[in-house]
Amino acid sequence: MQFLQIEHFAPHLNDTFHVDVGEGDSAFVLVEVKPLQGAGPTMQGAVRAGFSLLFHNTAAIVFPQRIYAMKHRGLGEFGIFLVAIARDANGFIYQAIYN
Repeated sequence: MQFLQIEHFAPHLNDTFHVDVGEGDSAFVLVEVKPLQGAGPTMQGAVRAGFSLLFHNTAAIVFPQRIYAMKHRGLGEFGIFLVAIARDANGFIYQAIYN
């Protein structure tokens, strides 16, 4: 299992990630990569600095929060816990937090 850090995702802003949603893959675009405030690696017991990822998906339905298998051409395949946090005119925004 890959130990993912913010540096893995930052170069892939606006890239498409493919997520297995149960009935095939759905495209999720990485729209934001941001460190968590006050979650630096100097926090006692922290093994990495916390960060947040936001993805946009254009499906007309919201996918439930859960761990999904995600694939990216540069990062490979990994599990990611996604939570829908907003809706816009073109779909939904999903967040993943690593801490």
